[in-house]
Amino acid sequence: MFEKITIGRRGAITIPSKVRKSFGMKQNDQLIMETTDEGILLRPSISLPVETYSEERIAEFLSEEESLEAILNQKNP
Repeated sequence: MFEKITIGRRGAITIPSKVRKSFGMKQNDQLIMETTDEGILLRPSISLPVETYSEERIAEFLSEEESLEAILNQKNP
């Protein structure tokens, strides 16, 4: 599919509606722009939340794992 688009005064481009719909893109979605030998490539960006844990929370996880392991060991001697 070929579409002619125009670069605006501030460098903005508008992706035609039928292209956005065909790729399930909506307002405020993020894209990754990559330059290639053939030109410019736009692809959807996936953002995943990142959670960091305190030492106390890590200790809780380890304690819960130890408890679970003990229970499993009791059932499978």
